[in-house]
Amino acid sequence: MPSSTRSERDRSARSDAAPFQRATSPGRLWGSSGQAAVEFALTLPIVLVMVLGVVLVGVAVRNELAVELAAREGARAAAVSASPAAAATSAATRAVALPIEVATTTDAATVTVTVTYVDPVAVAIIGSVIGPITHVATATMAIEPP
Repeated sequence: MPSSTRSERDRSARSDAAPFQRATSPGRLWGSSGQAAVEFALTLPIVLVMVLGVVLVGVAVRNELAVELAAREGARAAAVSASPAAAATSAATRAVALPIEVATTTDAATVTVTVTYVDPVAVAIIGSVIGPITHVATATMAIEPP
């Protein structure tokens, strides 16, 4: 007997809920059916610009570190070479896979290597707003006899 009572309660609960759902569904259709889609459409561009900004910062930091590495490698090679300018250019271009410019200055006791790289910022949307970023690094080392 308890099982029949339970099934009767379930049936009556379902029949009571059905009219309530039918009565509120037209209001739901007109009131909030596209709210999530509109919120998504409004926030998606903002989120995409923020993600592209994070990508741009990551690429810029990577390129800055690469330029600093190239300057150190160029200065190290120039400090022990009889031809500092050629050795610095060769070592710096081997150190990184970027189109860099290398300038070498020598005085009586030190050699200074300056590496410059102009990053074209190929990140969509933000790249056209910011423009190219110039990375410059300088390293100075004492000249050692070859």
